[in-house]
Order: sequence, then C-alpha cells, then structure tokens
Amino acid sequence: MRAGEFEPVRGVDDLYVHDTGMFETDEYGAVYVYDAERPIVIDTGTGANREALFGSIEEIGIGREELAWILPTHAHLDHAGGAGYLAERYPSAEVRVPERGVRHLVDPEALVAGTKSAVGDQWDHYAEPKPVPDDRIEGVTEGDRIDLGDRELVVHDAPGHAPHHAVYHDPDAKVVFTADAAGIYVPAVDAVTPTTPPPQFDFEQCLDDIRLVEDLDPDTLCFGHFGPRGCDADLIGEAKRAYVEWVERVRQKRAELDDDEAVLDHFEAASRDIDYWNPERARANTSLNTRGVLTYLDRVDGE
Repeated sequence: MRAGEFEPVRGVDDLYVHDTGMFETDEYGAVYVYDAERPIVIDTGTGANREALFGSIEEIGIGREELAWILPTHAHLDHAGGAGYLAERYPSAEVRVPERGVRHLVDPEALVAGTKSAVGDQWDHYAEPKPVPDDRIEGVTEGDRIDLGDRELVVHDAPGHAPHHAVYHDPDAKVVFTADAAGIYVPAVDAVTPTTPPPQFDFEQCLDDIRLVEDLDPDTLCFGHFGPRGCDADLIGEAKRAYVEWVERVRQKRAELDDDEAVLDHFEAASRDIDYWNPERARANTSLNTRGVLTYLDRVDGE
C-alpha cells in the first residue's frame, strides 16, 4: 500500500486502513475506516492529504451524509489534525475524542503552537487545523461506548503517551485501535519502537497502557503508524521491553554526559542508522522522543 491508497484489514470484516503518506513515508500515517451500519473514521492524519482520504471513504462506499462518527484517538495533530476538515465535509458526523482533547480541537491555537515548537521544520508536513464546531464534538472517557449500529467500540483511557489519549476496542472482532499506546510497530524492521513525546510522556503509565492492551486479548492491533498487525504475546512483550530499554538508555546517557544538549546530539547522531523513513524524519523523531524522556525524568526526579 502506498500514500493515498487503502486496503482491507486482514481478518476483520468491513474495516479498512488508509495510508495518508504522512512525512513522505509509505504507511506511516494510518487512518481506519469502519464501514459499519453507522460508519466511522478512526484518526484523521494531519489534514495535509485530506483529499486522498475523502476519496478513499467515497470509494469504500460511504456517502457524505452517511458518515456517523469521527473518532481521533488523541489530540496530537498527526492523529487529529484533519478532524475539522472531516467534520466540514461530513455534516452528519459527530466528533468524539478523549475528554481532555476536546478543547484542543475546538480551539487548536495552543496545540498548534506546541506542535510547531516540538516538530520544528517538520511542520511543513502538517495542515493548519480547522476548528471543530463545539456543537459537533463531545468527550469520551473510560467505559464509554460508540454505537456503530451492528457493533460498538469501547473506550479505554490510555494516558501514558499523552493525557488525552485512549484506545478503542471492538470486542466482537477482537480488534484494538492502539494509536500510540503500544508504541509503533515498524514492518521494515519487524520491531516495536517507542514513541515518547514531550511534554507529558509518562513511562510507568505507558507500561500500564500496554498491559491494558494485553488484557483486552486482541487478535489484531491497529497501530496509528504503519498500520495493523496480528497480536501475540511476543509482540506485547517486545513493546514493554522497547520502552524500558529506551528510557534506560536516555537515563544512562544523561548520567554519563551531564548535559542534555549533548544527550540530544548523541541520539540524533545515532538516528543516521534509521533507514525506514527519510533522514529528516528520523532525526526529528529521535529528537522528539529523547526530549520526551528527559522531560519525564525531570518530572519524576523532582517529585
């Protein structure tokens, strides 16, 4: 699958994954379309390549008045930046997002400023988000259910990646839409990599979120980046190890260098060995993840 294309999710009826082409990397940005009785789009991408997503939704067979739900997993703009554009195009759709993300989608100014600060030149890959009308959006929280007519999604809070993050579970199909709660599964290297952005990454909570996903016992994990993958105990164990090892690497390097800028330089230099996306994105992503862990360590060390 390439940018702008979609394909069925193997083993799950009526579920499709669309590749947004985010950061000019095939399959990095995954948006899910469930063609249920009350159809839903789960996550939205940055909004930059929204016309291709509109085309996929139409080709799947969902009309402009038929889409019922727009469901970002959290408010980060690589997952929710297109929500306002989707709401405008699909006037019957209601937007639902974890409660702490509602204000960011109604008034995205602060989120845009924070994102620009965090991603630097990578902002070129984003669209300026369109606000979601406040009469079209409500918050969801632990235990809430999204009615798709012939099935439902159960909301589970998963705030380790960000306090406005949730995972969505279809218990009948044994699918969990993990977004960033279990890291990023990268098919090119057959491994899970952590995603630990500033300023609110919480290591212990991330491990709890992975255990939550494990306890749901899914057959399929729908990652927010690089798409779906079958779930097994080895994958869940690998996700836990990836987070533990990454946080410890940053902790040890900080103790060794005693200079956070030097720590950032060290890991950014190491990003040259990452070849599953372009060098610019590899460096930016590594910098983001390193700063997230450093911020977390500052917080816990100060407690």
